Amino acid sequence: MFVSTDQRTSQAPRSITATTLPLRTAWLVLVVVVLADIMDLLDSSVANLAGPSIRADLGGGQVTVQWVLSAYTAAFALGLVTSGRLGDLLGRRRLFLLGMTGFTLASLACGLAPDVVFLIVARTLQGLFGSVMIPQGLALMKIVFPPQHLRKALIPVGPLMGLATVAGPILAGWLLHLDLLGSQWRSIFLINVPFGIAAAALAWRVLPRRGGEDPAARLDLTGVGLLTAASALLIIPLIQGRDLGWPAWTYAMMAAAVVLLALFVVSERHSGHPVITPSLFRKRSFVVGLVIVAGFFASLSAFVLVINLLLQLGLHWTPLRTGLTLIPWALGTAVAVLLAGAVLAEKMGRASLHLGLGIAVIGLLALWWSIAHWGADSTVWRLAPALALTGFGSGLVFVPMVDFILGDATTDEVGTGAGMLNAVQQFAGALGVAALGTVFFARVGHPTVGSYLAAAELVFGIAAGLNFLTLLLVGLLPRHAKQAPG
Repeated sequence: MFVSTDQRTSQAPRSITATTLPLRTAWLVLVVVVLADIMDLLDSSVANLAGPSIRADLGGGQVTVQWVLSAYTAAFALGLVTSGRLGDLLGRRRLFLLGMTGFTLASLACGLAPDVVFLIVARTLQGLFGSVMIPQGLALMKIVFPPQHLRKALIPVGPLMGLATVAGPILAGWLLHLDLLGSQWRSIFLINVPFGIAAAALAWRVLPRRGGEDPAARLDLTGVGLLTAASALLIIPLIQGRDLGWPAWTYAMMAAAVVLLALFVVSERHSGHPVITPSLFRKRSFVVGLVIVAGFFASLSAFVLVINLLLQLGLHWTPLRTGLTLIPWALGTAVAVLLAGAVLAEKMGRASLHLGLGIAVIGLLALWWSIAHWGADSTVWRLAPALALTGFGSGLVFVPMVDFILGDATTDEVGTGAGMLNAVQQFAGALGVAALGTVFFARVGHPTVGSYLAAAELVFGIAAGLNFLTLLLVGLLPRHAKQAPG
């Protein structure tokens, strides 16, 4: 998913020890960090488009696609909870190199996967190593650049991430269309290998030996264990339950997840080194903002999954045609992110969130109408206006949402708050794929063009409803966001 660069860089805690680098070397650190971020972003987006091809090649039930997507995003979210603290303990350079190397090897394993189970395990490892890599690299950026150069260094990052968002569906469709050496979908993962090797080699040369480590940092293993177990107990039954007919153990697992979450809250209150800074939950903008983020990203991830399934499985479009169809959505998102970051977020404040969510609701309803009206006669051009509206509305939300959630945070809270925000959006994305993906396949039933169209209409309607509920919650935020420290 697209994540604000300012949000991710703010995950760095206060620097305790750091190495001063020449400015020329600092710019090479930026290159390494951008490569890592683009690899993560592309890996999330291309897998959506390749899902039907993976299922056709490796087999498996309808839940195969959900697992391939959720395994990555859920593992990424859970790893983010502890990765910042681990950087303090073990060293940011060391963890970045570990994350990049592991991500590259896991990508290779995905590309060589002989069956569905192997692929899902490899995707889980990809997500975990990605969660280790991303925060360390961006925290190091904040350390190696002098304050007067940091904002200048971040200027090209936003457009590059926007370009990667646009390029993801096109790249995936093109690779699947080329079918290099008969690799089919495998090339979308194997392409990470040469880029990962190059990025790791450059990182080994330019990353500072000391990067703001905090020798006083501690890791609350009990809290991490409870949170990880609760998350797994929630996602597994949501994905598998419908396929297995909702046996009793699925309900038992979801009930156990609630119990473990309650134990996590109790554990956090008594921990000397809590996973999440408790004072954050006394800030209304932070709590309300996280709920809005959860609803928004659950809706967004479900939309991306279902539009790909509808076009490829329901309408039998090729991956390349599907990727080209999503260009208006990706372009709308990229343009809106840049517009919000440059002008709207600062000038309009809370109203920019109302505007973005309102346009996203209209876009999803327009997509629902287009599918209902055109049905099997849908074309790239007939879907383009609704997709562009949906993307533009979503793009307007990203930047101001970060400002509102972290605006009240103190210097001691902002690192944990940023990590929590990133983790919530990733985990909500996994839940959106699990829950609304289950709704989609349940509505499809016996696969026909008509059943896929009806299932997509249902999910787009639910996604619009989720965005409308988050729109109502925006009124609980202050009119203008404060500036987060650091």
